[in-house]
Amino acid sequence: MNAAATTHHTNCLRCGRKLTSAKSTATGYGPTCTRKVKAAAKAEIVAQYKPHQVAKAEELIEQGALIPLRTGIYLAPSADGTRTYKAHRTACSCPAGIKGLHPCKHRIAAHILSLAA
Repeated sequence: MNAAATTHHTNCLRCGRKLTSAKSTATGYGPTCTRKVKAAAKAEIVAQYKPHQVAKAEELIEQGALIPLRTGIYLAPSADGTRTYKAHRTACSCPAGIKGLHPCKHRIAAHILSLAA
């Protein structure tokens, strides 16, 4: 996702509280939720996925790119920002997710966020 497509959020994407700092509105998560998301990523995710996959998923989360639709389901952008996909911790509608050979970054990011909930 490029910098021009980055959106600013007024409420935390995890807990829904109002965001006040510029950094929080840019990422979409308050400081407490950011710590919880990062802790969740380290706890269970690191053992299941390769480090470069986790790094890409964490980058999506830091950019505030995953938008919650329903419990555990997120709207995720394509790399060029022209398409959106639905991502869950078990599946994703992106081309890599449909093939299912390896977990995509959207799916891993959704998994991290679902553990932090």
